[in-house]
Amino acid sequence: MKNFRKRRLFKGLKIGIFVLILLGLLLVSFLGYTIRRSFPVENGAIAISGIKAEVTVQRDQWGVPHIYAANSHDLFMAQGYIHAQDRFWQMDFWRHIGSGRLAEMFGASQLDTDKYLRTLGWARVAQQEIQQMDAEMKANLTAYADGVNAYLQQHQGTALSLEYGVLKLLNPGYQVAPWQPLHSLTWGKVMAYDLGRNFQSEIERTVLLKTLTPNQVEELFPAYPQDLPVILPEWEVGQKRKGAWRLAQRGAEVLSVGEIAPSLESITQPMLALEKLIGATGVGIGSNNWVISGKRTATGKPILANDPHLAVQMPSIWYEVGLHCTTKNAECPYNVTGFSFAGMLGVIVGHSDRIAWGVTNVQSDVMDLYIEKINPKNPNQYEVNGKWVDMQLVPETIQVAGSQPILQTIRYTRHGPILSDVSPNLQEFKQAIKLPQNYAVALRWAALEPTRLVYSIPQINRAQNWQEFRAAASDFDVPAQNLVYADIEGNIGYQMPGKFPIRAKGNGRYPVPGWTDEYEWQGYIDFEKLPYSFNPPQGYIATANNLVASEYPYLITTDWVYGYRAKRIVEMIAQQSQPISLADIQKIQGDNLNLNAQNLVPFLQNLTFDTPRLKAAQKLLQDWNLQLGMTSPIAALFEVFWQHLLADTFHDQLPSEYFPDGGDRWYAVLQNIIQQPNSNWWDNAKTTQVENRDQILQQAFREAVDELERIQGKNPQSWNWGKLHTITFRNATLGKSGVTAIEALFNRGAFSTSGNGETINANRWRANKSFEVTDIPSLRMILDLSNLNNSLAIHAPGQSGHAFHRHYADMIDPWRKLEYHPMLWEQKTVAAKAAAKLKLTPKSHN
Repeated sequence: MKNFRKRRLFKGLKIGIFVLILLGLLLVSFLGYTIRRSFPVENGAIAISGIKAEVTVQRDQWGVPHIYAANSHDLFMAQGYIHAQDRFWQMDFWRHIGSGRLAEMFGASQLDTDKYLRTLGWARVAQQEIQQMDAEMKANLTAYADGVNAYLQQHQGTALSLEYGVLKLLNPGYQVAPWQPLHSLTWGKVMAYDLGRNFQSEIERTVLLKTLTPNQVEELFPAYPQDLPVILPEWEVGQKRKGAWRLAQRGAEVLSVGEIAPSLESITQPMLALEKLIGATGVGIGSNNWVISGKRTATGKPILANDPHLAVQMPSIWYEVGLHCTTKNAECPYNVTGFSFAGMLGVIVGHSDRIAWGVTNVQSDVMDLYIEKINPKNPNQYEVNGKWVDMQLVPETIQVAGSQPILQTIRYTRHGPILSDVSPNLQEFKQAIKLPQNYAVALRWAALEPTRLVYSIPQINRAQNWQEFRAAASDFDVPAQNLVYADIEGNIGYQMPGKFPIRAKGNGRYPVPGWTDEYEWQGYIDFEKLPYSFNPPQGYIATANNLVASEYPYLITTDWVYGYRAKRIVEMIAQQSQPISLADIQKIQGDNLNLNAQNLVPFLQNLTFDTPRLKAAQKLLQDWNLQLGMTSPIAALFEVFWQHLLADTFHDQLPSEYFPDGGDRWYAVLQNIIQQPNSNWWDNAKTTQVENRDQILQQAFREAVDELERIQGKNPQSWNWGKLHTITFRNATLGKSGVTAIEALFNRGAFSTSGNGETINANRWRANKSFEVTDIPSLRMILDLSNLNNSLAIHAPGQSGHAFHRHYADMIDPWRKLEYHPMLWEQKTVAAKAAAKLKLTPKSHN
C-alpha cells in the first residue's frame, strides 16, 4: 500500500512538474512570439498604398538599409516606412515630447512636463511653419508621413513594438495616432532645445549671485583661454571691432536679479524633469568634427571625420540609411548615405556622390530671459515703454491618461512665453526694490519663431558643390551648427549658419529688463556676415564647440566650450610628419589624452606625502602618458582625485544643485586658480583654519586613494578606470520606470568605457553625480573622398529599436572598442553584401 501511495505521489509530482514545464514553455513561447511580433519584415515584397513604383530596400549585416526609388515621393515614403519598421516607439515618444502630450501616454506623472512643453509651444510654431511652407517641402513631408502611416495601417499594439504591450497595462486606452508632417517639424524643435539650453547658464549665474559677488561668479565662468585654439584663426568680416566677443564677456550690466533667483530656481524643476527623458545635454556638451585637405592625406583627397556627443540613449538617436534615386535627375536628385533621425526625412550627416559634411554644435546664445513688469490690477497686462499692453493668451487642453483633461492658459509677452507660470511657488517671494513689485520671467528664443531647418536637410542632400552647400546651409538656422565640408574635387570648407540675435544692449549672461526697448533684439546677423572658410592655407579645419573667431565683430555667445578637445585634435593633426591615413583618423577619434591632468599632475608630483601607500599611489603618476585607458590604474586614480578636488574646493561655497560637474568649464576654472596658491576658493569656509592650494590637493589625493582602496583593493596596480566608468544604455521611457523586470527587458549594460567628457573620445561622467557615463560620441564617421567605398562608421547601441532584435545592441562592443563598419556605397557593393532584400510595391485597388 505504501509503495502504491509513493508511486501515485511520484506520478503526481511528475505530472505537476510536467505541467509547470509546459506552462513555462508556453510562457516563453508567448513571450518569444510577442517579442518577435514587432520585428520588421526585411525580405520579400510588401504592397503598400500610395507608392508610385517599386522600391527596393537592401539591408547590410548591421541592419543598415539602402533605399532605391524611381522618384522623390517614393524615396521619402519608403524612408518613413522603414523608420517606422525599426523605430516607431521612439518616433511616437519624441512626437509626444514635441507637442507636450506625454500625459496622454504616461498619465499624470508627466503633467508638469507637459505644462512646461506647452508653455514653450513648439507645436504652435511648427503649425506656423506648415502654413508658410512651399509645395515641394510639403509634398516631401507628406510622402514621409504617408510611409509611416502605411506601416501603422498594417501594425498595431505589440506588432509595432514590445513597449506597447507594457504600455497597455499602464494605459489600456492608448491609441496610436497617424503621423503628421507637424511631428517631423517638432522633432527639430526638441533637438534645438537639446542642443541650445544656454538660458540654464543665465539662471545659474543669477542664482549664484545670492551668495557670491559678481567677480566670484565670473571666476566660475572664465573667459576663453588664450592658449586654446579658435576654429578660424584668420577670420575677418566687415568692420573690425577688435575682440568684440571678449569685450562683451566682461562688465555685464547685472540688474538686481539676485532676488528673482527663487523664481528662476523653480523654472528649473520642469526643465530637470524633461532632462530625465531626453538626457542632460545642452550646456557644455559638444561634438568633434574636422576635415583635412588632400595636401595632408595619404589618399591625396580630403578626409572628413565627425562624432557628435549626445546623451546615452536606447535606441540610438541616429539611424543609418542610404537614400538613392535609381536614376539621378531633376525630379529625383538624391544619392546620399549617412545618419538620419527617425521621424525626420533625409540624411543629417553623411555624404552624397559629390560632397561630404559633418556637424558640431555652436552652442550659440539665442535665448534671453526678460523680466516683465505685470500690471498689479490686471495679471494679463505687462508694461512696454510706460504703457500697459495686453498679453496674448493661448488656451491649452492637456489630455491625461486615466484622468480628466487639464486646462492651461499660456501667457505671451512680446518676447515670448512666460516661463515663470510653470513655477508653482512664484508668488511666495518678496522682491527687491529695484525689481518690479509684480513681475514675470519670459523667454525669447530664436527657435520660437518659424525656422527653415527642415528645408536645409534635403537641400544639403542634393547639393553638388560648395556654392550649393552654402546656399543650403543658409537655411540651417536653429540649432546653429559648425558645418565642415569636403568634395570629390578636393575642396574643404567650413560654414557657421544660424539665427544669431543682434542685441541693442547686454550680452545674454543675465536676465534683463523687458519693460523698455533697451535690451531688445534688433534682428539677426546676416548670413553673408557669418564665419566661413574655403580651402584654408593650413590644409585642415577642426571644430569642437570652441571659439569660432577671436576677432569676430558680433556676439555669438560668451559661453563657448573651452577648446580642450579642439587643442588635442589640432595637435594630433598638425604634428603628423607623414601623410594622414584613415587609420590615423581612427586613432584621433579614439584618443583619451586628458589635458586636465597635463595641467594638474605637475602640482601633484611636487607634493610630499608621509605614508608608504600615498607615496606608492603618487609614484603611479611618473611616466604616465595621460591617457584615460579602459583598464588603467592611474586613470582611475586621477579621475577619482578630480572628483574629490572639486568637492573639497567648491562644495562649501556653492548650492548643491550647482556643484561642479567636472566638465571643460571647470578645467578652465582650475587652470586659473591653480596658479593662485592662496585663492579664497581653496579655503574651506566650514573649518576654522585657512586652507591653501597644497593642503586641498593633498586632502583630495588622500581621499581618492582611500576610496579606491575601499572599492578596488589595496594594490594600486589592481585599480581599473573602466570598472568605475561604465555605461548603461537605458530605454528613455520604460527603461527608467523603476520596475526591475521591465527595465531588464529594455536596458543593456553596464559596459566598461575609457576616456571622459573632455577627451576626444568623449565619454562624459559628472563629478556631481557618479562615474557612470551620461554622454557619448553617439556616432563616429570617417569619410574618404578619394574612394567613398572606404568610408567607415559606427553608432551605439544599434540600428533597431526592438528589444531582443539582433540589431538592438550589436554595435555596443565595436563602438566602445573603437571599431567601425564599412559605410557601403556603390549599388553593386550594397547588392553583393546585402543580408536582406525587401521590395515595396504599389498596392492594387481592384
